[in-house]
Amino acid sequence: MVLVVVVSYNSADELRACVEPLAHAEDIHVVVVDNASHDGTVERVADLPITVVALPQNRGFAAGCNVGWRSYDAPFVLLLNPDATIDPAAVQRLAHAAQRPGVGAVGPKILEPDGSVAPSQRRFQRLTSLFSEALFLHRLFRRARWSSELVRDPAAYEQPARPDWVSGACMLLRRDVLERLGGLDEGFFMYGEDEDLCKRVWDVGLAVAYEPAAVSVHRGGASAPRTALLPVLATSRIRYARKHGRRAGVWLARLAVGLGSITHMVVARHGRAARAGHARALRVAFSPIADDGGRRFVQRIASSEQQG
Repeated sequence: MVLVVVVSYNSADELRACVEPLAHAEDIHVVVVDNASHDGTVERVADLPITVVALPQNRGFAAGCNVGWRSYDAPFVLLLNPDATIDPAAVQRLAHAAQRPGVGAVGPKILEPDGSVAPSQRRFQRLTSLFSEALFLHRLFRRARWSSELVRDPAAYEQPARPDWVSGACMLLRRDVLERLGGLDEGFFMYGEDEDLCKRVWDVGLAVAYEPAAVSVHRGGASAPRTALLPVLATSRIRYARKHGRRAGVWLARLAVGLGSITHMVVARHGRAARAGHARALRVAFSPIADDGGRRFVQRIASSEQQG
């Protein structure tokens, strides 16, 4: 049995396409955790044989996932974004891959809607990658391991692998692993929770796997403008550095995030909205609100911008 957990927030246009192919499948149960949507999201799937948990407020993606996997007992848990789709056979392939010795989490091959491969295999955040992206070096050295978190080599997506982490848009974990880790870290309101989860999987001696025989399609970015959420991304990057890096490295991470905000503000291609997003991220980079106490700030930004 696989429990599929979908956390929705104003996802009325995407949610049904995500859950309907799985709702009637054998050995799969779907739980939708709705983070206080106001666009009729829950009503779009009310006729399907799934479980819906409607939360009174937007508690973030990680918190929604924790509510979902704890609400129903199943040996495998698939975390799936509402703007992603996967068929039941692919879900079972992921569950089979998760039963291999030493594997704690597994991700599928993720495709864009046009059929191209999305770079869902990732490397852990490092200072070199943060500064590289801030200075646009990742565009010059696209396949260098130090230049970016993304694994861009097309050949890497044609065979099973064990990357540092895989995209949380579609990730399957064993339930006993989630219990051992205490679930997702709810200090990450949005962004970074999947990387942190995979880091902790590795830290307990288990592996993160990539399984190309299972395929998911992810629209990506359908629920909110990414530029508006840049301050949230900056907060998550700094939180990850604080949690998994050395103390001195946190200030270098802040510097890299701030530098990236400045350089991207200068060359912003999406006008005033993009520049405003980078400017807010810059303020976050050098403010105490990026520490653990910044959850309310992040929640306010994420909720207001997603509504907009």
